[in-house]
Amino acid sequence: MSTDIVTGPTPGGVRVERLVTSGTFTLDGGEWKVDNNVWIVGDDTRCVVIDCAHDPDAILAAIGERELTHILCTHAHNDHIDGAPGVAQATGAPIHLHPADRVLWELTFPDTAPDADLEDGQRIPVGDLELQVRHTPGHAPGAVCLYAEALGVVFSGDTLFNGGPGATGRSFSDYPTIVFSIREQLLTLPPETIVLTGHGDATTIGAEAAGLGHA
Repeated sequence: MSTDIVTGPTPGGVRVERLVTSGTFTLDGGEWKVDNNVWIVGDDTRCVVIDCAHDPDAILAAIGERELTHILCTHAHNDHIDGAPGVAQATGAPIHLHPADRVLWELTFPDTAPDADLEDGQRIPVGDLELQVRHTPGHAPGAVCLYAEALGVVFSGDTLFNGGPGATGRSFSDYPTIVFSIREQLLTLPPETIVLTGHGDATTIGAEAAGLGHA
């Protein structure tokens, strides 16, 4: 598998790369085949990974010789975290997750725990830019989005897709909550902000605001 450079680099060389991995999502007794976007944000020497999905070897190959400083989880559905322990073990990078999603994490990894908590408003340095954590419950109680103002992108996990909000028909999810999160935490971003999703194609805040009746 190879990565695509999606946006960047910044003056300091930070760019966003996408790796697509394939596997299985399981919850509430169901099982679905899925393709996930794994996002690598960094320069030629250091990077972070957003959502270590399915294939640790492919993710490690995409990182290459760079130092991995953070493994960031937008939420703890198994298809977004199943590769995280393997990548962490190989690199020594800490796994970060919002504490409200520990209940989902434990469904997949009952005998291990993430290394650090993500908090709303937290800023994570990546080269010459920062990723701002925005807590967006609804799809999952501890779902977060990560906003890179310097790149004009937001990593939305499964909170917002090209076409509307993420799914809320399973355990630990709630539709009014996800709509509130999107309105308060995402639609307040500049309309030209590119939304890089957990699955599928990118969109923009402006396009999704129009679709939700908030143009």
